[in-house]
Amino acid sequence: MGTGRMGTGGEDPFAERAAEARRAMVRGIAEGGDLTDPAWREAFEEVPRHLFVPYYYVGVMGGYERLWCDDPDPAQRERWLAGAYEDRPLATRVRNGDLVSSASQPSLMAYMLEALDVRDGHDVLEIGAGTGYNAALLAHRLGDEHVTTIDLDEEITEAARVHLAAAGHRPTVVTGDGARGCPQRAPFDRIIATCAVPSVPREWLAQCRPGDARVLAPMATGVISLRVRDAEHAEGRFLSTSAYFVPLRGAVPAAVPPHTGGLPRHATEDDLFRFLLTLTAGSLDPQEAYSLWQREGRPERERFGVTVGGERQWAWLDEPEGPYLWPLGPPAG
Repeated sequence: MGTGRMGTGGEDPFAERAAEARRAMVRGIAEGGDLTDPAWREAFEEVPRHLFVPYYYVGVMGGYERLWCDDPDPAQRERWLAGAYEDRPLATRVRNGDLVSSASQPSLMAYMLEALDVRDGHDVLEIGAGTGYNAALLAHRLGDEHVTTIDLDEEITEAARVHLAAAGHRPTVVTGDGARGCPQRAPFDRIIATCAVPSVPREWLAQCRPGDARVLAPMATGVISLRVRDAEHAEGRFLSTSAYFVPLRGAVPAAVPPHTGGLPRHATEDDLFRFLLTLTAGSLDPQEAYSLWQREGRPERERFGVTVGGERQWAWLDEPEGPYLWPLGPPAG
């Protein structure tokens, strides 16, 4: 566990300062409007984020600097603790200079968890265990027995188990291919992904309880919220927020957004245009995407949606059967 983070008898030497930092973080998130449900506010107030990020990386010139709880320098330990409660994502695993896993921005986590619309007794599958922090928030809200989290990387799942246990939670943590769901724990009332997908894996729908199940997943720099009708059909719109997540390993690769040379800077630097460009990659070239963006008055994310119908999946603007439809490609799995 590390002598700096947990002392003899299991006490946490950072607990008091962390609690103060955590309260400040929660106040900031609530003031920003991303934490309105009292049950989720309580979860964020009670679950200690610093236990899930005993170390993380910050970008520096030429690479990354590692901050950790057991640093011999007290100033660096304080820097680590303060960073753990800033409302920003934290790089938690870097391999060969590439980001492999990260702890999501807490305000975005709050936004997505509230959008998941869970109820007491719901069973939830999280795709992408990460540090275990999101699973701990879910477990606090629903109970350990109702939460399953899965990740392809055994190092990540083992670390998540350790972090969860340190925080007093023991949901089911599975090492496996999240693109294939977790059939041994199905059915689920909610599935939430903390990694980006190019299309909706058909196994996820098959593992949902029909009728009122929901799938929430990052896609194309946004977050899609799907209501699942049955194992073959789901539909929903994008949430208003932007979202940038590490891609789901094991999923069908996403189309690469085309080069935007020749387009005006005001478009290429616009977050909503980048969303449209990513969502329609492989279907529209940049000039076509730009023309659509202008013609439709620079549409917000909420005007876009996704429909899954059997073997087909498509994104759309305004209406599922309207004039603007773009295939998403074959489902993963």
